[in-house]
Amino acid sequence: MSTEIPQPHPGMAERAIDVATDVSHTIGEVAGGLRAAVDRLTSTIDESRKPGGSLATIAAITREAPLASLFVAFLFGVAVARRR
Repeated sequence: MSTEIPQPHPGMAERAIDVATDVSHTIGEVAGGLRAAVDRLTSTIDESRKPGGSLATIAAITREAPLASLFVAFLFGVAVARRR
C-alpha cells in the first residue's frame, strides 16, 4: 500500500496564485486611474470656484436670487427628462 496522498492537479496552486496576482495588479491599475480622474476633477472644480469662474458666478447668482435659480434648475431638469 502506498502512503502518498495524490495531488488533485499538479500546478493548480501555482495557477491560482498567478491569477490572484494578475487580479491584484488589475485592481491597482484601476484604482490608480480612478485616483488620477478624481484629482483632475478636484482641480477643475477648484479652478472654477475662483473669482470669475463659472461655479463662482453660479453661486453668486444663487445667493442673490434663490427662487429664480430654483425655477431655472427645475426647467433645466424638465428639459433633460423629456429628452430621455
